[in-house]
Amino acid sequence: MPVAMARHILVKTAAEAEQIKQRLSRGEDFAALARKHSTCASGKRGGDLGEVRPGQMVRSIDQVIFKKPVGVVHGPVKSQFGYHLVEVYFRD
Repeated sequence: MPVAMARHILVKTAAEAEQIKQRLSRGEDFAALARKHSTCASGKRGGDLGEVRPGQMVRSIDQVIFKKPVGVVHGPVKSQFGYHLVEVYFRD
């Protein structure tokens, strides 16, 4: 079964996610921004979701983690929880 490791930042609006994505593109630290802005409990860990297997996350995030390129910040991705910026840093 495939396994991946990812981190994310969860915010309430697409506009907020876009602003954070721009800050990331200018070189700001993902973990620091996650700790400051993410509404998910993983924000305390710099957004780290740890080891993930298919089906563990909501479908929209699962699709990013297992189908999109590694090492790129994807999003904003909408889910029932809000808007996510997702970076996969390992996939096997």
